[in-house]
Amino acid sequence: MEATVGVGGGASTTTNILHHQHTRQQQLSHVSQLGAVQQLLAGGVAGAFSKTCTAPLARLTILFQIQGMHTDVASLGKISVWREALRVVQEEGFRAFWKGNLVTIVHRLPYSSVNFYSYEQYKSILKSSPWLCGVEGDPYSKILMHFVCGGLSGMTAATASYPLDLVRTRLAAQRTTMYYQGIRHALHSICRDEGLAGLYKGLGPTLLGVGPSIAISFSVYETLRAHWRSLRPDDSTAMVSLSCGSISGIASSTATFPIDLVRRRLQLQGVAGQARVYNSGIFATFRLIIHAEGLRGLYRGIIPEYCKVVPGVGIAFMTYETLKKLLSSDEPFS
Repeated sequence: MEATVGVGGGASTTTNILHHQHTRQQQLSHVSQLGAVQQLLAGGVAGAFSKTCTAPLARLTILFQIQGMHTDVASLGKISVWREALRVVQEEGFRAFWKGNLVTIVHRLPYSSVNFYSYEQYKSILKSSPWLCGVEGDPYSKILMHFVCGGLSGMTAATASYPLDLVRTRLAAQRTTMYYQGIRHALHSICRDEGLAGLYKGLGPTLLGVGPSIAISFSVYETLRAHWRSLRPDDSTAMVSLSCGSISGIASSTATFPIDLVRRRLQLQGVAGQARVYNSGIFATFRLIIHAEGLRGLYRGIIPEYCKVVPGVGIAFMTYETLKKLLSSDEPFS
């Protein structure tokens, strides 16, 4: 349940994995500690591999999102993914599509670990609460618990690993001028220039987007899956999960993309001593963007975001399943 609103794009890859874990938990009454480690490892590797494969589209999304911050909107031409991709290759080289991807991979381990661990802890706390006693068999209570625990664990993981997410954005946003030379240099420079609080710029909209992202993704996924199963009960689990996960990812991305755009722009405030563009709160920033760029300005970069949802979910899901098959001989491959 990734809070890279992700949860850029973001939220669809990890959310789809957690959907699959939720389905597995309905089928398996007991999960051993070894099984938990396997799920964590498989989920982390699958997420990292998926993000590496879709990194070019993710970087294009970021480059489009930050257009208009330091550039006159009137001078911006019509958005063209192909034209921007050619510019990246010509000015920065083909490898530039993976700027910041190493941070993304490094980010996966603490994020997945905290997300997985805190989800189980929140679930244990809620199960022991008086208002959930005696309703373990109620399917609606299980859905509510999954949603609440997913939201809380997503917020916890996002906060714990946020500095890496901010560094990733700043590295990916660099073009020909390289102010940050790597992860360590970026962390040191940000703390030196902006203080420790600089590592948490944009955390507000990130946390704000976690709840809606999970709610939309989970509700769309569960509704589509239930309807699909009622019409075609014999279809494979993999095909159903991949299709429903992709659609839920697109729905979630569409609804939460403006929040993600604001997050990216706030993350880039003050880079290399540049003047702050937005000196107000989250909602005032929304108003400033709409006033300067129109409603369309909140959706700069949505096209490459859409393009990476389906392959991102597919790669993550199939990698996750393959790794679980290799790591455990007890669970069938479906």
